[in-house]
Amino acid sequence: MFKGSIVALITPMDEKGKICQQSLKKLINYHIKNGTSAIVAVGTTGESATLNPEEHSRVIMLTLDLADGRIPVIAGTGANATSESILLTKKFEKTGITACLTVTPYYNRPTQEGLYQHFKSISENSDLPQILYNVPARTGCDLVPETVIKLAKLKNIIGIKEATGDLSRIHLIKQYVKDDFIIFSGDDETALDFMQLGGNGVISVTANIAAAEMKKICSLALKKDFNTARLINQRLMPLHKVLFKEPNPIPVKWAAKKLGLIKTDTLRLPMTKISNSTKTILNQILEELKLYP
Repeated sequence: MFKGSIVALITPMDEKGKICQQSLKKLINYHIKNGTSAIVAVGTTGESATLNPEEHSRVIMLTLDLADGRIPVIAGTGANATSESILLTKKFEKTGITACLTVTPYYNRPTQEGLYQHFKSISENSDLPQILYNVPARTGCDLVPETVIKLAKLKNIIGIKEATGDLSRIHLIKQYVKDDFIIFSGDDETALDFMQLGGNGVISVTANIAAAEMKKICSLALKKDFNTARLINQRLMPLHKVLFKEPNPIPVKWAAKKLGLIKTDTLRLPMTKISNSTKTILNQILEELKLYP
C-alpha cells in the first residue's frame, strides 16, 4: 500500500502558536509537486506531544482536506493510554485517512506482553490499517522483533516504522512476516542501507525540506539502483545529521522557515528555539545543497 519517501510532516504555527493553515497548505502542495508518496500528520515531528486532543484531530483533518485526495494521509494516533489511542484511531474511520501510525506507549515502559495487548486492542477496535511505530529513544520502551512478528499476524497491522537505526532488525522481522508487511525506516541517516536490506521506504524528517531528493533516493533504491541513490544520499548526509543536532523538530522547522515553506519556526514549550551554532551549520548546508529557492 505504501512505499518510498513518506514525510513526517511538521505542524506549522503562527507567532502565537496557533495552527497556520496557509503554511500547511503550502507544505502539502510542496510535497505533491515533489513526488512524496504520503504524508504522516501529527507524528513526533508534527509535535503531537504539545497539541491538545482537539488540535490533534483538527490538524489531521485539515491536512486531509487540503490534500484533497491528491496524496495519501496517514494519521498519527499514538498515546500512552490504550483507551485514548483507540478513541483517537476511531475518530478517523470513514474519513479518507488511509492508515494510522501508532507509536509505542511512552513513559509507561510496558512489557512486551503489554505492548502486544496494546496494539492488539487497537486492531480489534478499528478497521483502519495500523502501522506500528518504534522509537525507543523517545518513548522509553522498545518493540522488539519477536513482538512485531506476533503483531504482524493480526488482521489490520500492515507494517512498522522502525526508528532505532538497528539494521539487523530488518532481517529478523522479514524472515517471519508475510511479503506484504511493510517495513519503513524512521532514521534518515540509515534509510538507504535499510532499503538495500529489504525495507520498503522511509518516514522521513529530511523530506520536509528536501522532498525531491528523498523521493529520488527512494525511487532509485526501489529499482535496485543503489549506486546512484548512494551518490545523492552522500550529499544529503550532513543534512540528515544536523537535523538531529537538536531535538526534532527544532532544526527542521527553522530550515523550513528559511526556505520559505512556512511563515514561522514557532514551537511550543518545552521545545525551544534553535541555537545560533546549529543555525550557522544548517544554513551552510542548505546553501551547499542549493535548497534555497
